[in-house]
Amino acid sequence: MNGRWWGLVLYPAALVAVFLGVQLLLGMGGVAPGQRAALAALPAVAALLLSLPAWVRRRWRTEQPWRALGLAAAPRQALGAVAAGSGTAAVLLALVVAGLALAGQLSWRQAAPAPALLINGLVLGAGVGFAEELLFRGWLLGELERLIGRGPAWLAQALVFSLVHLRTTLQPPQHAGLLGGLLLLGLALGQQRRGKGGLWGAIGLHGALVGGWFVISQGLVSVAAGAPVWLAGPANPIGGLLGWLGLAALLVLRERRP
Repeated sequence: MNGRWWGLVLYPAALVAVFLGVQLLLGMGGVAPGQRAALAALPAVAALLLSLPAWVRRRWRTEQPWRALGLAAAPRQALGAVAAGSGTAAVLLALVVAGLALAGQLSWRQAAPAPALLINGLVLGAGVGFAEELLFRGWLLGELERLIGRGPAWLAQALVFSLVHLRTTLQPPQHAGLLGGLLLLGLALGQQRRGKGGLWGAIGLHGALVGGWFVISQGLVSVAAGAPVWLAGPANPIGGLLGWLGLAALLVLRERRP
């Protein structure tokens, strides 16, 4: 393994070490287990933002690291890309909700979502969307393109993304569904990143999916406890048939664009 491949491994490993180290310190300080991950994510993301420009400048030999990462769009273009990605996410979520409702596996809650829930969903979506897209479709995709080429890099980043997010608490049959859904999502986000809005479009799509499903599942609907895993997914709809079909259709439609 040459130096460029070692960098691909060691850089994210250092970020993970920051995350786990802060979690350990928080545990020693008496912070509740349920709060440690969220609090530890803040210094890990800060380390990413502080180190990534220098890393890209040196490794990719560019004086415009943020442009190389896909974040150099003008404010109006960036907002438009985020809105376009969010709109796509809204369509996908609507299809999932409609499918579950038609299958009789969903019931509507009586009360409207509380403002605090909406704020939590917005913060969750924005945080996860920005941090993960900067890491996976910004840094990782860019590194892989320079190592193995554009097409293979698109496939490889989606595979890495799916494996990193796979839950070890699931049973093996459920792993297959979630792995497939995550792989399709990684491919769709890679496509979105290569659009006119750069990384901002992928941030909008990813963030709206995460935050939108959080608000829907916690404040708008209740998925039946006995809903088939193959339909509704083992952890969220992305691992079920509805998620697969929506993401596959998105990939096909985008490939057919002139």
